[in-house]
Amino acid sequence: MSKPKEQWGSRLGIILAVAGSAVGLGNFLRFPGNAAANGGGAFMIPYFCALIFLGIPICWAEWTMGKYGGQFGFNSAPAIFGVLGKRPIWRYLGVLGLLIPVIIYMYYVLIESWCLGYAISYLFNWIDLGDDKSQHAARSVEYFNSFVGANQDGLMLDGKLHISVMVWLTVFAVNFLIIFRGVSKGIEKFCTFAMPLMAICAFIVLARVLTLGTPNPDQPDLNVVNGLGFMWNPKPVDGGGNWLSALAEPRVWMNAAGQIFFSLSVGFGVIVNYASYLKRKDDIVLSGLTASATNEFFEVCLGGLITIPAAFVFLGIAGAQATGTFSLGFHTLPIVFEYMAGGRFIGFLWFFMLFLAAITSSLSMLQPAIAFLEEALGIGRRGSVALLGLITGMGSLFVIFFSKDLKALNFLDETVGTITIVMLAAVQTVLFGWVFGVKRAMSFAHEGAELKLPRFFPFVIKYVTPLYLFIMIGMFCKSDLMRFVRMVREDNVYMLSFILIAVVTVFLMIMIGIGGKRWRAETADRGGLPVQAAGQEAHR
Repeated sequence: MSKPKEQWGSRLGIILAVAGSAVGLGNFLRFPGNAAANGGGAFMIPYFCALIFLGIPICWAEWTMGKYGGQFGFNSAPAIFGVLGKRPIWRYLGVLGLLIPVIIYMYYVLIESWCLGYAISYLFNWIDLGDDKSQHAARSVEYFNSFVGANQDGLMLDGKLHISVMVWLTVFAVNFLIIFRGVSKGIEKFCTFAMPLMAICAFIVLARVLTLGTPNPDQPDLNVVNGLGFMWNPKPVDGGGNWLSALAEPRVWMNAAGQIFFSLSVGFGVIVNYASYLKRKDDIVLSGLTASATNEFFEVCLGGLITIPAAFVFLGIAGAQATGTFSLGFHTLPIVFEYMAGGRFIGFLWFFMLFLAAITSSLSMLQPAIAFLEEALGIGRRGSVALLGLITGMGSLFVIFFSKDLKALNFLDETVGTITIVMLAAVQTVLFGWVFGVKRAMSFAHEGAELKLPRFFPFVIKYVTPLYLFIMIGMFCKSDLMRFVRMVREDNVYMLSFILIAVVTVFLMIMIGIGGKRWRAETADRGGLPVQAAGQEAHR
Protein backbone atom coordinates (compact mmCIF):
# COMPACT_ATOMS: atom_id res chain seq x y z
CA MET A 1 0.00 0.00 0.00
CA SER A 2 2.00 3.00 -1.25
CA LYS A 3 -0.74 5.63 -1.10
CA PRO A 4 -4.38 6.05 -0.18
CA LYS A 5 -6.47 4.03 -2.59
CA GLU A 6 -8.57 7.00 -3.69
CA GLN A 7 -9.06 10.69 -3.11
CA TRP A 8 -12.01 13.05 -3.22
CA GLY A 9 -12.34 15.10 -6.37
CA SER A 10 -13.23 18.40 -4.72
CA ARG A 11 -13.97 20.08 -1.40
CA LEU A 12 -17.62 20.43 -2.39
CA GLY A 13 -17.71 16.71 -3.09
CA ILE A 14 -16.44 15.68 0.35
CA ILE A 15 -18.73 18.20 2.10
CA LEU A 16 -21.80 16.92 0.23
CA ALA A 17 -20.76 13.29 0.79
CA VAL A 18 -20.33 13.79 4.55
CA ALA A 19 -23.53 15.84 4.73
CA GLY A 20 -25.27 13.11 2.71
CA SER A 21 -24.13 10.47 5.18
CA ALA A 22 -25.60 12.56 7.99
CA VAL A 23 -28.84 13.72 6.34
CA GLY A 24 -31.14 10.72 6.56
CA LEU A 25 -34.47 9.50 7.85
CA GLY A 26 -33.64 10.76 11.33
CA ASN A 27 -33.64 14.37 10.11
CA PHE A 28 -37.14 14.27 8.66
CA LEU A 29 -38.86 11.73 10.91
CA ARG A 30 -36.95 11.18 14.15
CA PHE A 31 -36.06 14.80 14.92
CA PRO A 32 -39.55 16.37 14.60
CA GLY A 33 -41.15 13.69 16.75
CA ASN A 34 -38.31 13.86 19.27
CA ALA A 35 -38.57 17.63 19.58
CA ALA A 36 -42.37 17.68 19.85
CA ALA A 37 -42.34 14.99 22.56
CA ASN A 38 -39.53 16.55 24.60
CA GLY A 39 -40.63 20.10 25.19
CA GLY A 40 -40.82 21.58 21.70
CA GLY A 41 -38.75 24.76 21.69
CA ALA A 42 -37.39 23.85 25.13
CA PHE A 43 -35.84 20.73 23.55
CA MET A 44 -33.61 22.95 21.42
CA ILE A 45 -31.63 24.08 24.49
CA PRO A 46 -30.23 20.60 25.30
CA TYR A 47 -30.15 19.91 21.55
CA PHE A 48 -27.77 22.79 20.83
CA CYS A 49 -25.77 22.03 23.99
CA ALA A 50 -25.26 18.49 22.67
CA LEU A 51 -24.36 19.91 19.26
CA ILE A 52 -21.69 22.20 20.75
CA PHE A 53 -20.24 19.86 23.38
CA LEU A 54 -20.71 16.49 21.65
CA GLY A 55 -21.51 16.66 17.97
CA ILE A 56 -19.12 19.22 16.54
CA PRO A 57 -16.10 18.34 18.77
CA ILE A 58 -16.41 14.62 17.94
CA CYS A 59 -16.95 15.52 14.30
CA TRP A 60 -13.70 17.53 14.22
CA ALA A 61 -11.89 14.71 16.04
CA GLU A 62 -13.10 12.16 13.49
CA TRP A 63 -12.07 14.36 10.56
CA THR A 64 -8.61 14.77 12.11
CA MET A 65 -8.14 11.07 12.92
CA GLY A 66 -9.28 10.04 9.47
CA LYS A 67 -7.01 12.44 7.60
CA TYR A 68 -4.05 11.50 9.80
CA GLY A 69 -4.54 7.78 9.22
CA GLY A 70 -4.96 8.40 5.51
CA GLN A 71 -1.44 9.84 5.35
CA PHE A 72 -0.20 6.36 6.28
CA GLY A 73 -2.29 4.82 3.51
CA PHE A 74 -5.05 3.50 5.79
CA ASN A 75 -8.78 4.05 5.31
CA SER A 76 -10.48 1.85 7.93
CA ALA A 77 -11.12 2.50 11.62
CA PRO A 78 -9.08 -0.48 12.95
CA ALA A 79 -5.99 0.44 10.93
CA ILE A 80 -6.31 4.16 11.69
CA PHE A 81 -6.89 3.53 15.40
CA GLY A 82 -3.76 1.35 15.36
CA VAL A 83 -1.70 4.18 13.87
CA LEU A 84 -3.04 6.65 16.44
CA GLY A 85 -2.82 4.39 19.49
CA LYS A 86 0.32 2.36 18.65
CA ARG A 87 -1.10 -0.68 20.45
CA PRO A 88 -3.06 -3.70 19.14
CA ILE A 89 -5.95 -3.07 21.55
CA TRP A 90 -6.87 0.08 19.64
CA ARG A 91 -7.10 -1.85 16.38
CA TYR A 92 -9.54 -4.28 17.97
CA LEU A 93 -11.59 -1.48 19.52
CA GLY A 94 -11.85 -0.14 15.97
CA VAL A 95 -14.15 -3.08 15.23
CA LEU A 96 -17.00 -0.83 16.37
CA GLY A 97 -16.26 1.43 13.40
CA LEU A 98 -17.05 -1.52 11.14
CA LEU A 99 -19.75 -3.35 13.09
CA ILE A 100 -21.98 -0.30 13.43
CA PRO A 101 -22.29 0.65 9.74
CA VAL A 102 -22.46 -2.98 8.55
CA ILE A 103 -25.26 -4.01 10.93
CA ILE A 104 -27.18 -0.77 10.48
CA TYR A 105 -27.01 -1.17 6.70
CA MET A 106 -28.66 -4.59 6.96
CA TYR A 107 -31.92 -3.04 8.15
CA TYR A 108 -31.51 0.54 6.95
CA VAL A 109 -31.47 -0.53 3.30
CA LEU A 110 -34.80 -2.23 3.95
CA ILE A 111 -36.35 0.99 5.30
CA GLU A 112 -34.79 2.78 2.35
CA SER A 113 -36.61 0.42 0.00
CA TRP A 114 -39.90 1.13 1.80
CA CYS A 115 -39.42 4.84 1.06
CA LEU A 116 -38.90 4.14 -2.64
CA GLY A 117 -41.78 1.66 -2.62
CA TYR A 118 -44.13 4.24 -1.13
CA ALA A 119 -42.93 6.83 -3.65
CA ILE A 120 -43.75 4.41 -6.48
CA SER A 121 -47.10 3.63 -4.87
CA TYR A 122 -48.01 7.33 -4.84
CA LEU A 123 -46.74 7.79 -8.38
CA PHE A 124 -49.02 5.04 -9.69
CA ASN A 125 -51.88 5.77 -7.27
CA TRP A 126 -51.67 2.38 -5.55
CA ILE A 127 -52.33 3.74 -2.04
CA ASP A 128 -56.06 4.16 -1.47
CA LEU A 129 -57.35 4.73 2.05
CA GLY A 130 -60.98 4.91 0.92
CA ASP A 131 -63.66 7.56 1.39
CA ASP A 132 -64.48 6.80 5.02
CA LYS A 133 -62.23 9.15 7.00
CA SER A 134 -62.88 7.24 10.21
CA GLN A 135 -61.11 4.24 8.65
CA HIS A 136 -58.09 6.09 7.25
CA ALA A 137 -55.87 5.44 10.26
CA ALA A 138 -56.64 1.72 10.32
CA ARG A 139 -56.19 1.37 6.56
CA SER A 140 -52.90 3.26 6.62
CA VAL A 141 -51.53 0.90 9.27
CA GLU A 142 -52.93 -2.09 7.38
CA TYR A 143 -51.25 -1.00 4.14
CA PHE A 144 -47.91 -0.53 5.89
CA ASN A 145 -48.09 -3.89 7.70
CA SER A 146 -48.95 -5.63 4.45
CA PHE A 147 -46.17 -3.85 2.56
CA VAL A 148 -43.44 -4.75 5.07
CA GLY A 149 -44.78 -8.15 6.17
CA ALA A 150 -45.30 -7.08 9.79
CA ASN A 151 -48.16 -9.52 10.36
CA GLN A 152 -46.17 -12.75 10.02
CA ASP A 153 -42.58 -13.97 9.87
CA GLY A 154 -41.47 -15.14 6.45
CA LEU A 155 -44.38 -13.47 4.69
CA MET A 156 -42.11 -11.61 2.28
CA LEU A 157 -40.18 -14.78 1.38
CA ASP A 158 -43.09 -17.14 0.80
CA GLY A 159 -42.30 -17.77 -2.86
CA LYS A 160 -44.55 -15.04 -4.21
CA LEU A 161 -43.20 -11.96 -5.97
CA HIS A 162 -43.90 -9.19 -3.47
CA ILE A 163 -43.33 -5.64 -4.69
CA SER A 164 -41.55 -4.73 -1.45
CA VAL A 165 -38.98 -7.49 -2.04
CA MET A 166 -38.52 -6.42 -5.66
CA VAL A 167 -37.90 -2.84 -4.55
CA TRP A 168 -35.49 -4.05 -1.86
CA LEU A 169 -33.50 -6.04 -4.42
CA THR A 170 -33.37 -3.01 -6.71
CA VAL A 171 -32.25 -0.64 -3.96
CA PHE A 172 -29.70 -3.14 -2.64
CA ALA A 173 -28.23 -3.53 -6.14
CA VAL A 174 -28.15 0.23 -6.78
CA ASN A 175 -26.24 0.79 -3.54
CA PHE A 176 -23.55 -1.70 -4.49
CA LEU A 177 -23.39 -0.50 -8.09
CA ILE A 178 -22.65 3.03 -6.89
CA ILE A 179 -20.20 1.91 -4.20
CA PHE A 180 -18.38 -0.30 -6.71
CA ARG A 181 -17.52 2.81 -8.74
CA GLY A 182 -15.48 4.10 -5.83
CA VAL A 183 -15.23 7.17 -3.64
CA SER A 184 -14.90 9.89 -6.27
CA LYS A 185 -16.71 8.37 -9.27
CA GLY A 186 -19.36 6.68 -7.14
CA ILE A 187 -20.18 8.27 -3.78
CA GLU A 188 -19.05 11.82 -4.56
CA LYS A 189 -20.66 11.95 -7.99
CA PHE A 190 -23.97 10.56 -6.71
CA CYS A 191 -24.13 12.85 -3.65
CA THR A 192 -23.32 15.90 -5.78
CA PHE A 193 -26.46 15.08 -7.77
CA ALA A 194 -28.69 13.70 -5.00
CA MET A 195 -28.23 16.36 -2.32
CA PRO A 196 -29.46 19.33 -4.43
CA LEU A 197 -32.34 17.20 -5.76
CA MET A 198 -33.28 16.27 -2.20
CA ALA A 199 -33.26 19.94 -1.23
CA ILE A 200 -35.52 20.84 -4.17
CA CYS A 201 -38.04 18.15 -3.18
CA ALA A 202 -37.92 19.31 0.45
CA PHE A 203 -38.52 22.96 -0.48
CA ILE A 204 -41.52 22.04 -2.65
CA VAL A 205 -43.06 19.96 0.16
CA LEU A 206 -42.27 22.71 2.69
CA ALA A 207 -43.89 25.36 0.49
CA ARG A 208 -47.03 23.22 0.25
CA VAL A 209 -47.16 22.72 4.02
CA LEU A 210 -46.65 26.40 4.83
CA THR A 211 -49.47 27.38 2.45
CA LEU A 212 -52.02 24.98 3.96
CA GLY A 213 -53.63 27.77 5.97
CA THR A 214 -56.81 26.48 7.66
CA PRO A 215 -58.04 23.56 5.51
CA ASN A 216 -61.14 22.91 7.63
CA PRO A 217 -63.16 26.09 8.45
CA ASP A 218 -65.11 24.10 11.05
CA GLN A 219 -61.87 23.67 13.03
CA PRO A 220 -60.18 27.09 12.84
CA ASP A 221 -57.61 26.19 15.49
CA LEU A 222 -56.15 23.52 13.20
CA ASN A 223 -54.04 25.82 11.06
CA VAL A 224 -50.42 25.89 9.99
CA VAL A 225 -49.47 28.69 12.41
CA ASN A 226 -50.73 26.68 15.38
CA GLY A 227 -49.02 23.63 13.91
CA LEU A 228 -45.71 25.48 13.93
CA GLY A 229 -46.50 26.62 17.46
CA PHE A 230 -47.13 23.05 18.59
CA MET A 231 -43.75 22.09 17.16
CA TRP A 232 -41.66 25.00 18.38
CA ASN A 233 -43.31 26.68 21.39
CA PRO A 234 -41.53 25.70 24.62
CA LYS A 235 -43.74 23.44 26.74
CA PRO A 236 -43.47 20.95 29.62
CA VAL A 237 -42.84 17.34 28.70
CA ASP A 238 -45.80 15.75 30.49
CA GLY A 239 -48.18 18.69 30.55
CA GLY A 240 -47.40 19.75 34.13
CA GLY A 241 -45.50 22.81 35.33
CA ASN A 242 -43.87 25.30 32.97
CA TRP A 243 -41.55 24.70 30.04
CA LEU A 244 -38.46 25.06 32.23
CA SER A 245 -39.45 21.77 33.87
CA ALA A 246 -38.53 20.04 30.60
CA LEU A 247 -34.91 21.02 31.20
CA ALA A 248 -34.98 19.21 34.55
CA GLU A 249 -35.80 15.90 32.83
CA PRO A 250 -32.61 13.79 32.28
CA ARG A 251 -34.27 11.88 29.44
CA VAL A 252 -34.75 15.14 27.51
CA TRP A 253 -31.00 15.74 27.60
CA MET A 254 -30.27 12.13 26.67
CA ASN A 255 -32.75 12.22 23.80
CA ALA A 256 -31.16 15.44 22.55
CA ALA A 257 -27.70 13.88 22.67
CA GLY A 258 -28.94 10.76 20.89
CA GLN A 259 -30.51 12.90 18.19
CA ILE A 260 -27.21 14.70 17.58
CA PHE A 261 -25.43 11.37 17.05
CA PHE A 262 -28.00 10.37 14.46
CA SER A 263 -27.93 13.84 12.93
CA LEU A 264 -24.21 14.22 12.34
CA SER A 265 -23.25 10.54 11.78
CA VAL A 266 -20.64 10.83 14.53
CA GLY A 267 -19.77 7.55 16.20
CA PHE A 268 -20.64 5.57 13.06
CA GLY A 269 -17.11 5.08 11.72
CA VAL A 270 -18.12 6.90 8.55
CA ILE A 271 -16.41 10.28 8.92
CA VAL A 272 -13.12 8.64 9.92
CA ASN A 273 -13.25 6.64 6.70
CA TYR A 274 -14.34 9.53 4.48
CA ALA A 275 -11.67 11.89 5.89
CA SER A 276 -8.93 9.33 5.21
CA TYR A 277 -9.23 10.06 1.48
CA LEU A 278 -8.22 13.70 1.97
CA LYS A 279 -4.85 15.17 1.05
CA ARG A 280 -2.59 16.36 3.87
CA LYS A 281 -3.17 20.06 3.13
CA ASP A 282 -6.94 19.74 2.70
CA ASP A 283 -8.93 21.83 5.15
CA ILE A 284 -10.89 19.80 7.70
CA VAL A 285 -11.97 22.40 10.27
CA LEU A 286 -14.09 24.52 7.95
CA SER A 287 -15.17 21.51 5.88
CA GLY A 288 -16.34 19.67 8.99
CA LEU A 289 -18.23 22.71 10.22
CA THR A 290 -19.82 23.26 6.80
CA ALA A 291 -20.97 19.63 6.57
CA SER A 292 -22.45 19.88 10.08
CA ALA A 293 -24.22 23.15 9.25
CA THR A 294 -25.67 21.62 6.07
CA ASN A 295 -27.07 18.74 8.07
CA GLU A 296 -28.54 21.07 10.70
CA PHE A 297 -30.25 23.09 7.97
CA PHE A 298 -31.94 19.97 6.60
CA GLU A 299 -32.92 18.83 10.09
CA VAL A 300 -34.08 21.99 11.86
CA CYS A 301 -35.15 24.24 8.98
CA LEU A 302 -36.71 21.58 6.73
CA GLY A 303 -37.50 18.52 8.84
CA GLY A 304 -38.70 20.66 11.74
CA LEU A 305 -41.12 22.65 9.58
CA ILE A 306 -42.74 19.87 7.55
CA THR A 307 -43.93 16.76 9.34
CA ILE A 308 -45.40 17.88 12.68
CA PRO A 309 -47.14 21.04 11.37
CA ALA A 310 -48.67 19.06 8.48
CA ALA A 311 -49.93 16.34 10.82
CA PHE A 312 -51.32 18.94 13.24
CA VAL A 313 -53.27 20.81 10.54
CA PHE A 314 -55.23 17.74 9.44
CA LEU A 315 -55.18 15.44 12.46
CA GLY A 316 -54.78 17.75 15.43
CA ILE A 317 -52.66 17.12 18.50
CA ALA A 318 -53.33 13.36 18.48
CA GLY A 319 -51.91 12.98 14.98
CA ALA A 320 -48.95 15.25 15.64
CA GLN A 321 -48.00 13.21 18.71
CA ALA A 322 -47.30 10.09 16.63
CA THR A 323 -43.62 10.35 17.47
CA GLY A 324 -42.26 6.99 16.31
CA THR A 325 -40.30 6.98 13.06
CA PHE A 326 -42.60 4.43 11.46
CA SER A 327 -45.84 5.74 12.95
CA LEU A 328 -45.14 9.32 11.88
CA GLY A 329 -43.62 8.57 8.50
CA PHE A 330 -45.60 5.58 7.27
CA HIS A 331 -48.85 5.68 9.28
CA THR A 332 -49.68 9.34 9.89
CA LEU A 333 -48.34 11.19 6.85
CA PRO A 334 -50.19 9.01 4.29
CA ILE A 335 -53.41 10.12 6.03
CA VAL A 336 -52.26 13.74 5.75
CA PHE A 337 -51.60 13.32 2.02
CA GLU A 338 -55.07 11.80 1.63
CA TYR A 339 -56.64 15.00 2.99
CA MET A 340 -54.28 17.43 1.26
CA ALA A 341 -55.09 18.95 -2.13
CA GLY A 342 -52.45 17.60 -4.51
CA GLY A 343 -51.58 15.06 -1.86
CA ARG A 344 -50.66 12.31 -4.30
CA PHE A 345 -47.92 14.42 -5.87
CA ILE A 346 -46.71 15.74 -2.52
CA GLY A 347 -46.72 12.18 -1.16
CA PHE A 348 -44.54 11.06 -4.06
CA LEU A 349 -42.10 13.95 -3.54
CA TRP A 350 -41.98 13.32 0.20
CA PHE A 351 -41.14 9.63 0.00
CA PHE A 352 -38.77 10.13 -2.94
CA MET A 353 -36.97 12.76 -0.85
CA LEU A 354 -36.77 10.27 2.04
CA PHE A 355 -35.33 7.70 -0.37
CA LEU A 356 -32.61 10.13 -1.48
CA ALA A 357 -31.84 10.96 2.15
CA ALA A 358 -31.64 7.25 2.96
CA ILE A 359 -29.45 6.19 0.04
CA THR A 360 -26.84 8.91 0.62
CA SER A 361 -26.63 7.56 4.18
CA SER A 362 -26.57 3.87 3.26
CA LEU A 363 -23.73 4.40 0.79
CA SER A 364 -21.64 5.80 3.62
CA MET A 365 -22.33 2.67 5.67
CA LEU A 366 -20.77 0.42 3.03
CA GLN A 367 -17.53 2.27 2.33
CA PRO A 368 -15.80 1.71 5.73
CA ALA A 369 -16.14 -2.08 5.50
CA ILE A 370 -15.08 -2.16 1.85
CA ALA A 371 -11.94 -0.18 2.67
CA PHE A 372 -11.27 -2.53 5.59
CA LEU A 373 -11.61 -5.71 3.52
CA GLU A 374 -9.27 -4.26 0.90
CA GLU A 375 -6.70 -3.44 3.59
CA ALA A 376 -7.06 -6.57 5.72
CA LEU A 377 -7.20 -9.17 2.96
CA GLY A 378 -5.33 -7.34 0.21
CA ILE A 379 -8.16 -7.90 -2.25
CA GLY A 380 -9.37 -5.47 -4.89
CA ARG A 381 -12.57 -3.50 -4.90
CA ARG A 382 -14.43 -6.13 -6.90
CA GLY A 383 -13.68 -8.81 -4.32
CA SER A 384 -14.41 -6.60 -1.31
CA VAL A 385 -17.72 -5.43 -2.80
CA ALA A 386 -18.73 -9.03 -3.54
CA LEU A 387 -17.82 -10.24 -0.03
CA LEU A 388 -19.58 -7.36 1.71
CA GLY A 389 -22.59 -7.82 -0.57
CA LEU A 390 -22.82 -11.45 0.54
CA ILE A 391 -22.54 -10.58 4.25
CA THR A 392 -25.00 -7.68 4.24
CA GLY A 393 -27.35 -9.49 1.86
CA MET A 394 -27.66 -12.44 4.24
CA GLY A 395 -28.15 -10.08 7.17
CA SER A 396 -30.79 -8.10 5.34
CA LEU A 397 -32.64 -11.29 4.38
CA PHE A 398 -32.61 -12.22 8.06
CA VAL A 399 -34.37 -8.94 8.88
CA ILE A 400 -36.83 -9.45 6.02
CA PHE A 401 -37.68 -12.99 7.13
CA PHE A 402 -38.25 -12.08 10.80
CA SER A 403 -40.59 -9.27 9.85
CA LYS A 404 -43.42 -9.90 12.33
CA ASP A 405 -43.83 -6.75 14.43
CA LEU A 406 -40.45 -5.72 12.96
CA LYS A 407 -38.78 -7.47 15.90
CA ALA A 408 -35.40 -8.15 14.31
CA LEU A 409 -35.20 -4.66 12.84
CA ASN A 410 -36.10 -2.96 16.11
CA PHE A 411 -33.65 -5.06 18.15
CA LEU A 412 -30.73 -4.30 15.84
CA ASP A 413 -31.65 -0.62 15.86
CA GLU A 414 -32.02 -0.39 19.65
CA THR A 415 -28.67 -2.11 20.26
CA VAL A 416 -26.13 -1.55 17.49
CA GLY A 417 -27.97 1.50 16.17
CA THR A 418 -28.03 3.21 19.56
CA ILE A 419 -25.69 2.42 22.45
CA THR A 420 -22.73 1.11 20.41
CA ILE A 421 -22.60 4.47 18.63
CA VAL A 422 -22.05 6.16 21.99
CA MET A 423 -19.45 3.51 22.88
CA LEU A 424 -17.47 4.16 19.69
CA ALA A 425 -17.64 7.90 20.29
CA ALA A 426 -16.26 7.36 23.81
CA VAL A 427 -13.41 5.22 22.47
CA GLN A 428 -12.58 7.89 19.91
CA THR A 429 -12.52 10.77 22.41
CA VAL A 430 -10.17 8.85 24.73
CA LEU A 431 -7.93 7.89 21.81
CA PHE A 432 -7.93 11.40 20.37
CA GLY A 433 -7.72 13.44 23.56
CA TRP A 434 -5.65 11.27 25.88
CA VAL A 435 -3.61 8.80 23.82
CA PHE A 436 -2.75 10.62 20.60
CA GLY A 437 -2.85 14.02 22.30
CA VAL A 438 -4.96 17.10 21.64
CA LYS A 439 -2.06 19.48 20.96
CA ARG A 440 -0.55 17.11 18.43
CA ALA A 441 -3.95 16.55 16.84
CA MET A 442 -4.71 20.27 16.65
CA SER A 443 -1.36 20.96 15.03
CA PHE A 444 -2.17 18.41 12.34
CA ALA A 445 -5.76 19.62 11.95
CA HIS A 446 -4.54 23.17 11.32
CA GLU A 447 -2.42 22.13 8.33
CA GLY A 448 -4.15 23.75 5.37
CA ALA A 449 -6.99 24.97 7.58
CA GLU A 450 -8.78 28.19 6.68
CA LEU A 451 -10.39 28.25 10.12
CA LYS A 452 -8.69 27.41 13.40
CA LEU A 453 -10.22 25.18 16.05
CA PRO A 454 -11.66 27.26 18.92
CA ARG A 455 -9.59 27.70 22.06
CA PHE A 456 -12.08 25.80 24.20
CA PHE A 457 -11.81 22.71 21.97
CA PRO A 458 -8.99 20.95 23.94
CA PHE A 459 -10.87 21.23 27.25
CA VAL A 460 -14.17 20.12 25.72
CA ILE A 461 -12.80 17.09 23.84
CA LYS A 462 -10.65 15.92 26.78
CA TYR A 463 -13.08 16.42 29.64
CA VAL A 464 -16.59 17.55 28.78
CA THR A 465 -17.30 15.24 25.84
CA PRO A 466 -15.99 12.01 27.46
CA LEU A 467 -17.87 12.79 30.69
CA TYR A 468 -21.08 13.37 28.71
CA LEU A 469 -20.59 10.08 26.84
CA PHE A 470 -19.79 7.96 29.89
CA ILE A 471 -22.85 9.36 31.67
CA MET A 472 -24.94 8.25 28.69
CA ILE A 473 -23.40 4.77 28.83
CA GLY A 474 -24.01 4.61 32.59
CA MET A 475 -27.65 5.61 32.17
CA PHE A 476 -28.09 2.91 29.52
CA CYS A 477 -26.60 0.26 31.81
CA LYS A 478 -28.85 1.37 34.65
CA SER A 479 -32.11 1.59 32.72
CA ASP A 480 -31.88 -0.69 29.67
CA LEU A 481 -29.11 -3.30 29.96
CA MET A 482 -31.09 -5.87 31.92
CA ARG A 483 -34.12 -5.25 29.71
CA PHE A 484 -32.09 -6.30 26.68
CA VAL A 485 -30.74 -9.34 28.54
CA ARG A 486 -34.32 -10.44 29.30
CA MET A 487 -35.36 -9.83 25.71
CA VAL A 488 -32.59 -12.10 24.43
CA ARG A 489 -33.39 -14.81 26.97
CA GLU A 490 -37.14 -14.83 26.43
CA ASP A 491 -37.58 -14.35 22.68
CA ASN A 492 -36.06 -16.49 19.92
CA VAL A 493 -36.02 -13.67 17.36
CA TYR A 494 -34.12 -11.42 19.74
CA MET A 495 -31.76 -14.30 20.52
CA LEU A 496 -31.07 -14.90 16.81
CA SER A 497 -30.58 -11.17 16.27
CA PHE A 498 -28.02 -11.12 19.07
CA ILE A 499 -26.27 -14.12 17.52
CA LEU A 500 -26.14 -12.29 14.18
CA ILE A 501 -24.39 -9.35 15.86
CA ALA A 502 -21.98 -11.73 17.62
CA VAL A 503 -21.12 -13.65 14.44
CA VAL A 504 -20.40 -10.47 12.48
CA THR A 505 -18.29 -9.16 15.38
CA VAL A 506 -16.20 -12.35 15.57
CA PHE A 507 -15.69 -12.35 11.78
CA LEU A 508 -14.51 -8.75 11.82
CA MET A 509 -12.20 -9.39 14.80
CA ILE A 510 -10.58 -12.28 12.93
CA MET A 511 -10.13 -10.05 9.89
CA ILE A 512 -8.53 -7.38 12.11
CA GLY A 513 -6.07 -9.99 13.39
CA ILE A 514 -5.18 -10.95 9.82
CA GLY A 515 -4.98 -7.35 8.72
CA GLY A 516 -2.84 -6.34 11.69
CA LYS A 517 0.06 -8.41 10.39
CA ARG A 518 -0.16 -6.76 6.98
CA TRP A 519 -0.41 -3.26 8.48
CA ARG A 520 2.59 -3.76 10.78
CA ALA A 521 4.68 -4.99 7.86
CA GLU A 522 3.66 -2.08 5.64
CA THR A 523 4.36 0.47 8.36
CA ALA A 524 7.74 -1.14 9.09
CA ASP A 525 8.66 -1.02 5.39
CA ARG A 526 8.12 2.75 5.50
CA GLY A 527 10.03 3.14 8.75
CA GLY A 528 6.84 4.33 10.44
CA LEU A 529 6.62 7.31 8.10
CA PRO A 530 3.50 8.52 6.31
CA VAL A 531 3.17 7.40 2.70
CA GLN A 532 4.30 10.69 1.16
CA ALA A 533 7.23 11.11 3.54
CA ALA A 534 8.32 7.52 2.95
CA GLY A 535 8.24 8.13 -0.78
CA GLN A 536 10.42 11.23 -0.43
CA GLU A 537 12.87 9.33 1.80
CA ALA A 538 13.13 6.53 -0.77
CA HIS A 539 14.11 8.98 -3.53
CA ARG A 540 16.92 10.64 -1.58
